[in-house]
Amino acid sequence: MAGKKKHEAPKNNWMDTYGDMVTLLLCFFVLLFSISTVNAEKWVMIVKSFNPAAAENISQLVQEDPNDQKGEHAIGQEAGGLMTDKENFDQIFWAMKEYVEQNNLEESVEVKKGKDFTFIIFRNNIFFNGDSYILRQEGKDILDVLCNSIAPVREQVGELRIMGHTNQADPNNPNPIAGDRFLSSNRAAEVLVYIETKGLIDGKKLISMGYGQHYPIASFVTEADRAKNRRVEIYIAKNDATKYTLDEVYANIEDGSQSGNEKKDESKKTQDSVTEEEV
Repeated sequence: MAGKKKHEAPKNNWMDTYGDMVTLLLCFFVLLFSISTVNAEKWVMIVKSFNPAAAENISQLVQEDPNDQKGEHAIGQEAGGLMTDKENFDQIFWAMKEYVEQNNLEESVEVKKGKDFTFIIFRNNIFFNGDSYILRQEGKDILDVLCNSIAPVREQVGELRIMGHTNQADPNNPNPIAGDRFLSSNRAAEVLVYIETKGLIDGKKLISMGYGQHYPIASFVTEADRAKNRRVEIYIAKNDATKYTLDEVYANIEDGSQSGNEKKDESKKTQDSVTEEEV
């Protein structure tokens, strides 16, 4: 009686498994590619639909290529091209806002956004000591952050205006004109010089101005309000943007509808006496 024929296992079964693995890897990389080319504007809408709060920090998801001098995003491409210049330019605002929040600098730095511009208010103590226009190291550090946020979109910057402001120590008596003007102008110039040495922006786009005591954003009565008036402001406008005056800038940002002269009139209504202090 003949013995049973032994059943032999099929050879090269491993190739089936290998082929399946390669197919899955191909699908995986196709998926990654499709994600990398998603339109950023549509991506923001998707995120906002799930979590409106997350959309405020969407800039954390859109990282810029440090080697891209035009500020084009590594993601955010679509079939018709790249994101718009305006969306790239707004990264100055988001980068500075994120830095301020992460470092708990809200009491010293305010970052605001208007139409085609970013506006930053620096309380005086972060840049200068009292009655001084020597830039402090803390001020240099935050200006480095600002310059780094500008670098990827520097070709889109049409104007960078730096404005120095002082405080009126006595609400009833204006500061001496010469000292008031020179101090505010020198502080603005110091900030401009530091930024210009970075070589990011054409010098003809950089402007420094000293407004002295004439554009307060609070009263001259209390110490807390006087501290708000001692400040440096930086206005960064996009190419071909409207050239706003300072009054128009205040009117175009959140909580900026009240002009400095109106606030000054309010401060004169209170006749409390104050001691002489730094401006």
